[in-house]
Amino acid sequence: MKPLLVRLLQDGPVITDGAWGTELQARGLAIGDFPDVWNLSHPDRVTEVARAYVEAGSQIILTNTFGANRIRMADHGAPEQVAEINRRGAQLSIQAAGNRASVFASIGPTGKLLMAHEVTLDEVRAAFVEQAQALAQGGAHGLVIETMSDLDEAKAALDAAQRTGLPVVVCMVFDAGREKDRTMTGATPEQVARELTGAGADVIGANCGLGIEGYVPVCRRLKAATDLPIWIKANAGLPTLVGGNVVYQTTPDQFASHVPALIEAGASFIGGCCGTNPSFIRAVRDVRGPLPSAERLIARSTRGEPGHPAT
Repeated sequence: MKPLLVRLLQDGPVITDGAWGTELQARGLAIGDFPDVWNLSHPDRVTEVARAYVEAGSQIILTNTFGANRIRMADHGAPEQVAEINRRGAQLSIQAAGNRASVFASIGPTGKLLMAHEVTLDEVRAAFVEQAQALAQGGAHGLVIETMSDLDEAKAALDAAQRTGLPVVVCMVFDAGREKDRTMTGATPEQVARELTGAGADVIGANCGLGIEGYVPVCRRLKAATDLPIWIKANAGLPTLVGGNVVYQTTPDQFASHVPALIEAGASFIGGCCGTNPSFIRAVRDVRGPLPSAERLIARSTRGEPGHPAT
């Protein structure tokens, strides 16, 4: 296990962050607009989101780079800004984190289907290499490949991310099948665990798709099939339409009430996805118990290693 992960995990389950898109929308991002370009146009508001999660108790925060790969950004007319947006996204979260949290940069799917031949595997891998290298150049401490539905795409992203030498987390979405325990392409937790472990991921897990109670059994099955740490970022329940708006009904306290079961199921990293916000992270922190002292966090973050430079 990479040294940074060892240090993070030595005090028990690690608290990550919550949703970013809705937090940016609360700060003026229009629905349908591409959030990642705000790293250049509204860096102060992006930093506000990152800082809010640090202050809520996140020990790891992500970056506003979920969709910043060349394939996805071509649909938004900004493929030439890929490197700049990713570097800046990492830098903004690092600025917000200071010595209080680590920054694991977000890499999301391309939005194209390999099985439908909308894009080739080589094109996907090249796009992820470009993104991962830019995030590493921006100073990210680790990389999180998240919200993946296709194992082939996830493994292409993993291959690209491994070239940076940073710790790599790979998360799939489980929300398909009769029991809501499969990815969109039909992979089970056991298959995901076996294949991602074999491909060399440092951490594996699940995010989005389900509410936190739905990810307890998925977490248990992932853990039973691998020795790797498990990362879970669940939604705040399933969304409903209220007055034309998407609303998540789960409260922070209801969300956090499932944290002990998630820990018992084997989760080592716990945070939130769609519908969650800093209030959810504070509730998780309260259930999780005392965090390491600021002095210990600072001591860890100042031990230089690739991707986690001394300050």
